[in-house]
Amino acid sequence: MLEDIKTLRKAPREEYYVPGHRTCAGCGPALQYRLVAKAAGANTIFIGPTGCMYVANTSYGCGPWAVPWIHAQITNGGAVGSGIEAAYKALIRKHKTDAEFPNVIVMAGDGGSSDIGIQALSGAFYRGHNLLFICYDNESYANTGIQTSPTTPYGAWTTFTPAGPVSPEGKKLFPKDLPKIMSHGHPELKYLATASIAFPVDLMNKVRRGLNAQGPSFLYIHAPCPKGWSFPSEKTVSIAKLAVDTGMFQLYEMTEDRRFKVTYRPKELKPVEEYLKLQGRFKHLRPEHIEKLQNFAQRRMQEVGIEITLLSS
Repeated sequence: MLEDIKTLRKAPREEYYVPGHRTCAGCGPALQYRLVAKAAGANTIFIGPTGCMYVANTSYGCGPWAVPWIHAQITNGGAVGSGIEAAYKALIRKHKTDAEFPNVIVMAGDGGSSDIGIQALSGAFYRGHNLLFICYDNESYANTGIQTSPTTPYGAWTTFTPAGPVSPEGKKLFPKDLPKIMSHGHPELKYLATASIAFPVDLMNKVRRGLNAQGPSFLYIHAPCPKGWSFPSEKTVSIAKLAVDTGMFQLYEMTEDRRFKVTYRPKELKPVEEYLKLQGRFKHLRPEHIEKLQNFAQRRMQEVGIEITLLSS
């Protein structure tokens, strides 16, 4: 049983995501990987579907993990995780190993979670496998050139949604609400939460709660991407914090008995424009587009029960 981390001073000193990768400066997904690995500990197996955290981490036959890691196709992270979990259970049941059952963690990007990999994710949850599936959301297919994904925000510029005369707003579609999708219709789901790299203790505690849940658990982590979002690399954490403080991302958790809890409520909700203006992917937006995103954020907050009192911009 992994205990909650009360303060950063009590966080484990050991590192299981170590130097040796080639992620971009300020990489949000790399930071969340480090926090997840630290929270999970030594008895962990990571499954890495194709994505940024596969391509940038596994050059020349080596990688930055001090624990076992296996590559999966972008389509089948949930299936590979299911197989590893079932194999360990069988070995333990047949007394072919005296090893403790490991933490089985699938670490997939938004494409490998909300899009091309969602069928294997849903299947693993439906069958009730004891694993933690994490979606690190950098809001695009980033490792192949910043293409749009189902979690790319409305109005964002990507190589597939360039702003121009035909589409002045860039992306016309609003993003999928992946945690809501996963929370409905999976009767075996034991734990679900959202997290942000701007709140490391909250993130690590949610990793531990998911691993303690003894069944399928889902963690959705907001992980800004300096390259794809076009902001200075030293601003990653402040951008992540601003996403929460403007309501563009919400922090909450849901336990096995379907009890829902908001885990962070901004004291002073900032206008969405403060978040957008710091990112080059939104520089083309007009006031009417910004208003749509403000309404989107307010709707998402109302859905999870966060009171809306906006500060003036």
